[in-house]
Amino acid sequence: MVFAGRDVVKRLSGIIVVKIGGSTFGKHEPSVLDVGDVEDIVELQLRGIPMVIVHGGGKMITEWLTKQAITTHFVRGERVTDRPTLEVVISVLAGLANKEIVTLLNSRGGKTVGISGVDGALLEGKLREKEMGFVGTVTNVNIGILNTLLNSGFIPVIAPLSIHSPGRLDDEPQILNVNGDTVAGEIAASIAAEQLIFLTDVDGIHDKQDNLIPHLSPTEAEELLSSGVASGGMIPKLRACLRALSQSQTASIIGGKTPHALLRVIEGDRIGTTIRND
Repeated sequence: MVFAGRDVVKRLSGIIVVKIGGSTFGKHEPSVLDVGDVEDIVELQLRGIPMVIVHGGGKMITEWLTKQAITTHFVRGERVTDRPTLEVVISVLAGLANKEIVTLLNSRGGKTVGISGVDGALLEGKLREKEMGFVGTVTNVNIGILNTLLNSGFIPVIAPLSIHSPGRLDDEPQILNVNGDTVAGEIAASIAAEQLIFLTDVDGIHDKQDNLIPHLSPTEAEELLSSGVASGGMIPKLRACLRALSQSQTASIIGGKTPHALLRVIEGDRIGTTIRND
């Protein structure tokens, strides 16, 4: 993995990377943030805390695929992406989902700019594995555009797409679908973020007896993955946490249904699951 433009780390400290998804999208409109989460993000920005937001849009993508009569499949919690699916993914993530989130945050007093991983060549990727179709793995993070936005006082709101580079064949697409959890982990590592936070539709990571696990070490998180206790959509989240912890100190997985969960976890409230380097 290559990181470019690391001067952002020198000029800004304490950056928080937030991945929003699941219940953080509104109860009625799947592309709109919950009001409490919006208030938290704006409040944190007013406090001078630099943030990067990565969003998904899985429910909205599925809705639009259904409208187009396109069948969708998942493998290990991630969407298999053929060419028709990719067209919908790009349209929803970089278009509807991204711009509605940005509009909502800005209308509540935030200062945000919506981009995708394609803009400013932020993310470069290659095809990951044949069974996943046009799903990419990130090979390079160019954080120059994040540097510009963060140092200008904006929150970058990022749709998880990447440029297909290097080694793209002529019959392959120029843009790849990348799991949003994976993108959050790579960006957190690239800017040495202070913390990576996942706002999800569950209250954290659970053990075999379905008890919430409040604290994990990276080794214990690896064991949850290898043992199969972590499954489905929790797999990419845990992997992203471990990736971020290569450069960061803390990663958290918390429930978006908890009122003001984001603000509470940043203020040190013990909610959800926290994975911390010793």
